[in-house]
Amino acid sequence: MAKVGVLLLNLGGPERIQDVGPFLYNLFSDPEIIRLPNPALQKPLAWLISTLRAGKSQEAYRSIGGGSPLRRITEQQARELQSELRTRGIEATSYVAMRYWHPFTESAVADIKADGVEEVVVLPLYPHFSISTSGSSFRELQRLRQADSGFSRLPIRCIRSYYDDHGYVGAMAGLVAREIQACPEPSKAHVFFSAHGVPKSYVEEAGDPYQKEIEACAQLIMERLHSDLGFANPFTLAYQSRVGPVEWLRPYTDDALQDLGAAGIKDLVVVPISFVSEHIETLEEIDIEYREIATEAGIINFRRVPALDTTPAFINGLADLVQQAMAGPEVNLDQAAELPSKVKLYPQDKWAWGWNNSSEVWNGRLAMVGFSAFLLELLSGKGPLHALGLL
Repeated sequence: MAKVGVLLLNLGGPERIQDVGPFLYNLFSDPEIIRLPNPALQKPLAWLISTLRAGKSQEAYRSIGGGSPLRRITEQQARELQSELRTRGIEATSYVAMRYWHPFTESAVADIKADGVEEVVVLPLYPHFSISTSGSSFRELQRLRQADSGFSRLPIRCIRSYYDDHGYVGAMAGLVAREIQACPEPSKAHVFFSAHGVPKSYVEEAGDPYQKEIEACAQLIMERLHSDLGFANPFTLAYQSRVGPVEWLRPYTDDALQDLGAAGIKDLVVVPISFVSEHIETLEEIDIEYREIATEAGIINFRRVPALDTTPAFINGLADLVQQAMAGPEVNLDQAAELPSKVKLYPQDKWAWGWNNSSEVWNGRLAMVGFSAFLLELLSGKGPLHALGLL
């Protein structure tokens, strides 16, 4: 049997307070976060933004214990998945490839080559495909394969998304059902899905399927809950973590919470639908910021569904996905990252802003709306404050 490498893709996050600044620098050095017409400006601007932003971001990480748990959880998921695959008779080794922090994608690829892996299954820890999560990681792997003849020869099978997979939907429904049943009147509890948002232009102009996949996923989870519990709960889907002056997918989580409070909702089961691991957007943004908004709006019982982490049903579902990928046709990186050919993802004939919607980009709520827009105005001389809608 071939030696299989299962490559888990994730964003990464600062593990210590002193990592926050370098993490932000890596994040904003990526032209898919901020696309500038002159590449020479990328790293100086990234240094400036990360320096300005580090203090406030450090405060957020201190509120959840001093750093992101994302690497620890992802590596636990990798170990559990590897163990499950080996119990099924598959000679698999799992590798973690983070986009902006350790262990970086290059490191994972080097380990795959050193271990003599004969084929690779790429598994994003993003159930729903988006340009700047799975898509960004797929494109990074494309660049590495183009530059490395040894890596490029390895057969590769990519799992693009799995928002409608039976195992994933079942694992999510199981966690949500526990919180519903803990409410005083389970059948009346309001289920509140909070997904990470993306700019509206990603969907409408670039053809990003993210919104459709999120909406379909929420509906599938509610149908599974109805089947398992015997009653249909009301539910809302909203989007969190927006940054910058552009319009993002609506409704926004903070607005939706206020509307539900005004409508008299008292029992709320909050589901972080697009996150499979605990990190700053669940532990700080939902558990602290949004809980406070909900309480002020009159919601009494705010029950947050935990992230999947290493839930056995989730790990089993991931193992099923790997097996299905191995049994099916080879799906290369070009196919996995494909978008509608009619669109131009990042136009270069004007200032183009590509905000990444990845987990932990909460740190990107930056002074860019003010200071960086002013800086870009000075650099371009074309008045981007007006173009961005700031004036």
